[in-house]
Amino acid sequence: MGTSDGVVELAIVKTLFIKTLFVTAGLCLWAASSWAQEGAARFRGDAGHTGTFAGAAPGQLTLRWKFATGRPIVSSPSVVNGTVYVGSADRNLYAVDAATGRIRWKFDAHGDVNSSPAVADGVVYVLSLSGSLYAVDASTGRQRWAFATEGEHRFSARGLFTALPAGEAMPDPWDFYLSSPTVVDGAVYFGSGDGSVYAVDAHSGALRWRYRTGDVVHASPVVVDGKVYVGSWDTYFYALDSKSGGLVWRFKTGEDKKHAHLMMGIQGSAAVVGGVVYFGCRDANVYALDAGTGTLRWKFATDGSWVIASPAVADGKIYFTTSDTKRFEALDAASGRLLYELPDKIYSFSSPAIAGGHAYFGTFDGKVHDVDLEKRQYAGEFATEGYYANGPRYLDAEGFLKQDVVWEGDTLDDMIVGIRSKLFSMGSILSSPVVQDGVVYVSSADGSLYALGN
Repeated sequence: MGTSDGVVELAIVKTLFIKTLFVTAGLCLWAASSWAQEGAARFRGDAGHTGTFAGAAPGQLTLRWKFATGRPIVSSPSVVNGTVYVGSADRNLYAVDAATGRIRWKFDAHGDVNSSPAVADGVVYVLSLSGSLYAVDASTGRQRWAFATEGEHRFSARGLFTALPAGEAMPDPWDFYLSSPTVVDGAVYFGSGDGSVYAVDAHSGALRWRYRTGDVVHASPVVVDGKVYVGSWDTYFYALDSKSGGLVWRFKTGEDKKHAHLMMGIQGSAAVVGGVVYFGCRDANVYALDAGTGTLRWKFATDGSWVIASPAVADGKIYFTTSDTKRFEALDAASGRLLYELPDKIYSFSSPAIAGGHAYFGTFDGKVHDVDLEKRQYAGEFATEGYYANGPRYLDAEGFLKQDVVWEGDTLDDMIVGIRSKLFSMGSILSSPVVQDGVVYVSSADGSLYALGN
């Protein structure tokens, strides 16, 4: 502020300092008000993780801009106050201008950011492979606090997928995602590779409670009506008390010891609507449970396919994609009856986003698909540069995967090469799209965040 020996000048400095404090306080109050008015952003759009977004859908999926990071992205974006927040395997959390695609800031999360950011009250919460949950100022990218778990790891089993050597404990190479935080009533809820579900204080990062499941928890919790709903790789789906972390109920899904744990575990996240919990499982079923009791209402068999995607729920219907059977499915939410299905040509882990009567999801060949829900048909698509550059190497003339070219050998190493070096080279879309103001935001394994619209 400068120096002065004069009393008058000192008084002036004090007056200016006091005025600055009032102006700063006013700006802080305005900023807090702005954040409160525009609400929070989280994985799957709303508190129930329904995957629905208000507002219009884009007329077509035309590239508006692309923002490139250094490594593959499986994190789904969050959009708040004109800023897109997304994580990357280059170990950074990014804030990008939603209108232009220009970077605002990046934060070093000390590990791959395979979690989707949650934004609440001017703070971004995200997990990384460092094993920590980070709270970052949404405007500046500065760290507010970090909470360390006991560490991250993928689901592992001996002889996984019958890969050789059969006696070796192997990490699952398809376990791409980390849990995405959910912020409710001043608490941040998330799962961890250490097998626990956590609740920490949103302001301080102090632990509120911890619940241990039997295995990795990479699904994202839903917090509704005082309960935390989340699945685990231990084959159980849990309902926990949001205040205490006590078990309310748990539901057992299928096991698969015959096929080396191939068809078991809850990798995806749930949606909770109207007192019903909907989720997919690697045991080749989609489940609907009573949210209060955990009683099974119905289950839908997917012809032997994993369901990694989180279901979207809108207008009494649920929508999801499948992996092995390569389908977009629509069910009656009350009964689980199949309404219709649309075929695709390759696996999908991407969770559909619903907006303006359309559903948007991605596939491993680097495409984003647009489904007209009223007409029950595809309405358009967008393909990444990777699709055009490397699709001819790994896809046949009809667009189906060249199995013998992609999957060579019978070891875990061979499988990882097939996924990371071949599938991902096509710009695989594993993230779940977000729709806001007529623009679809989605990230790709080519390392880019895309904005698509008219």
